[in-house]
Amino acid sequence: MTWKRVATAAVLIPFVVGLVLLGSIAWVSVGLALIVTVAMLEYFALGDAIGHRAYRAWTIVCAILIIFAQWSLAERSRPRAKLEVRSATASPAPTDVSARPALVAGRSLTLNLQDVLFLFVLGVAGLTLRTKRPPVEALPAAGISASGLLLVAFPLSFAVRLHGLGGAGPRLLLFALVITWAGDTVAYFVGRAIGKHPFAPALSPKKTWEGAVAGFAGSLLVGYAFSWWLQASVPHLLAMAGVGNVAGQVGDLLESAYKRSAGVKDSGALLPGHGGVLDRIDALILAIPAVWYYWVLVYSPGK
Repeated sequence: MTWKRVATAAVLIPFVVGLVLLGSIAWVSVGLALIVTVAMLEYFALGDAIGHRAYRAWTIVCAILIIFAQWSLAERSRPRAKLEVRSATASPAPTDVSARPALVAGRSLTLNLQDVLFLFVLGVAGLTLRTKRPPVEALPAAGISASGLLLVAFPLSFAVRLHGLGGAGPRLLLFALVITWAGDTVAYFVGRAIGKHPFAPALSPKKTWEGAVAGFAGSLLVGYAFSWWLQASVPHLLAMAGVGNVAGQVGDLLESAYKRSAGVKDSGALLPGHGGVLDRIDALILAIPAVWYYWVLVYSPGK
């Protein structure tokens, strides 16, 4: 099992790192939409196991719209190039007038998160009223659909916002990924080697305090290493790495709780040695928004 886990990571990690560092925010959004779609299908399969059948297609459409909304917000918040200063005697350039329709068109393509959430509610209402499913399934279907959108798609969509934070954005997204990968890997191997004290036996019996502490330390080491690459102070990077690691461990335990509820060991079998996509990204679901909020609300480099 260990060699499969390592081999899968060795194949996927270079691809993800290349996409984050070299890809545009549009390509990152497309890649994230694919990952979120698979993860939500696995989440809905957990719901199926307990008799909660989601409105799959509609919820996934809204999940993709959330990612588009985050992309739209990231594009709007990017610093724009300063307008060229023209002479007072110079006549207005034709491009100034022709730029107006483009601006209007650009605004017409924007989408806010609250718009998507309201659209989702309207869709669920329509599906509930027109469905041929038994009435007893109305509440479970709405519940599993809404929880998938809010617990999987919405927090993961912050990867787009993180990537869109100017020139440092791709490195910040990579920072969130690496502190999670490093913490998860160190916790796994240390827990297997010397772990004796259960961390959350009711949710994940194999997790230990030794592994959790070692994983936290591993994330801090990554935070310190990134101080040579990110233009941020070491204390802030260490704090951001610590917050991201704790959030990631909570996300990991949450997914374990979902699987316990469904009575399954893994969310899927797509990734050898890791289980499903949801198993692989569970820690990132909370780690990525945690890093985003720390950078924007606490560090606030623009102030």
